[in-house]
Amino acid sequence: MRQGRQTFVGKFREEFETWAEKRDGQKGVPKEVLSMAVAKAEPGKTRLGWIGTGVMGSSMCGHLLAAGYAITVYNRTREKAQPLLDRGAKWANGPKAVAEASDIVFTIVGFPKDVREVILGPEGVLAGSKPGNIIVDMTTSEPALAQEIAAEARKHGILAVDAPVTGGDIGARQATLSIMVGGEEEAVQAVWPCLERLGKTIVHHGGPGAGQHAKLANQIIIAGNMVGLCEGLLYAHKAGLDLEKFLQSISAGSAGSWAVTNLAPRILRHNFDPGFFIEHFIKDMAIALDEARRMNLSLPGLGLTQQLYMSSQAQGYGRCGTHALFLALAALSKIDWKDKQSNFA
Repeated sequence: MRQGRQTFVGKFREEFETWAEKRDGQKGVPKEVLSMAVAKAEPGKTRLGWIGTGVMGSSMCGHLLAAGYAITVYNRTREKAQPLLDRGAKWANGPKAVAEASDIVFTIVGFPKDVREVILGPEGVLAGSKPGNIIVDMTTSEPALAQEIAAEARKHGILAVDAPVTGGDIGARQATLSIMVGGEEEAVQAVWPCLERLGKTIVHHGGPGAGQHAKLANQIIIAGNMVGLCEGLLYAHKAGLDLEKFLQSISAGSAGSWAVTNLAPRILRHNFDPGFFIEHFIKDMAIALDEARRMNLSLPGLGLTQQLYMSSQAQGYGRCGTHALFLALAALSKIDWKDKQSNFA
């Protein structure tokens, strides 16, 4: 069963019409979009495209391949797509070519500027799409950009969905991601079978951009949690506690969290490989702060956390996982964690 699904299609259409009219001055939603019979994705019938085969995208695309979908892929570095090609995916030379060979195209790239280029650029997904196609952007990006993509797509009889995810590399590999969805009901229904292959918690939050807003709120919560986790571990270490026993104590209590369960053990073993890059997390926090300013909302904790993460990036940890914040905080107290790793081997 879908969780949190809004069942009244009219509500979404009303939202869609309101912001679409504001964006481009067109009254109402084109009849070809409202009346479009969008079939649900089905292995063996629906052709999928996938753009972005990095830490998250490769595993996610792999689940859809395993489900029996025919998939055309593109990544800026072809080598990162090779495992998928070895499993039967087809290669295309760019986003436009992916769209030309697909009915539904998924994108998961790095930054909003990448999303804009990949989808709205002259050689982008929209340029290669046909009426009735669907674009699903799973990048954490700007809500306004998600709305812009949906507005541009609708002019051509194409539907767009924003569906950022949380759960990191572990969730991507195990297909247990939480997926936050924004977009028209018809489009969301059509891509739902694919989303079910990628995650366990899938919630439709509203019209275009709503998925991005939900993801930004999620990142705000994670930001504070990561600071608490890293500082708590440093305190326990400095107090002379056995950190393995400390984690055993807190995991089942009120301090327990996904980060405590999945990232704290990596810290103890000096494994700072990325489940999610620090540089991408900084991007997410910047977008959230921009949105907060637009809403006249003060988020001082998020601002401080972003500064701490920027310090981590300045120390060379930008391409490490978000838990590498621990190393930057340790350095403030002159703790060389590299010298400690042998204790937890």
